[in-house]
Amino acid sequence: MSLETTLVRDIAIGRPGATAVFRRHKIDFCCNGAAPLADAAERRGVNLAALVQELENLAAAKGAAPTEPEALIDHILERYHEVHRREFPEAIRMAKRVEAVHREKPACPSGLADHLTLMFEELESHHQKEELMLFPMMRAGGVQMTGLPIQRMMTEHEIVGEQLETLAELTTDFIPPSGACTTWRALYQACQKLDEDLREHMHLENNVLFPQFAPPV
Repeated sequence: MSLETTLVRDIAIGRPGATAVFRRHKIDFCCNGAAPLADAAERRGVNLAALVQELENLAAAKGAAPTEPEALIDHILERYHEVHRREFPEAIRMAKRVEAVHREKPACPSGLADHLTLMFEELESHHQKEELMLFPMMRAGGVQMTGLPIQRMMTEHEIVGEQLETLAELTTDFIPPSGACTTWRALYQACQKLDEDLREHMHLENNVLFPQFAPPV
């Protein structure tokens, strides 16, 4: 099968570095990864031939994350759940400071702290559902029991995807204005990392973990 007709999520799974290429071109590989590469490129106005060449230059191999459910769940908990819990509060703190100090400037990201707070609160609720219900069911081998909970988690992932679009808008695609202070620049770097981590996180769940328990829709 050619890359042009391969699903975006399958490329993200099979080619290390592909997710970085997709992020650079703003191609959604997590929540809307069930589209052929050609369709995804057309939606974003990306030159398909150039995109294929970028992907061809990547070595086709398995990703660094484990694929066996037990190990993958452990990886998600350590690499993403705990990291989100450490990094969101710091980003919120910096956003509040930047908004307070630079509120008179036109480029001030007004509303960013509130948006990050909303994201963190809803994400923590999502994490709790996975940690207390879904993941224990998976560890117990509840293949027939996880279909509905998985669909709920995927629906919530779609909401996170929308929130990430708003995050990019509030931060002008994570590019601070000329002359921005150190805190402002650090804030946008933190927001960009949150964006990258959340997209990778959702990709691993939607496209690697969840299909092992319920077929993708």
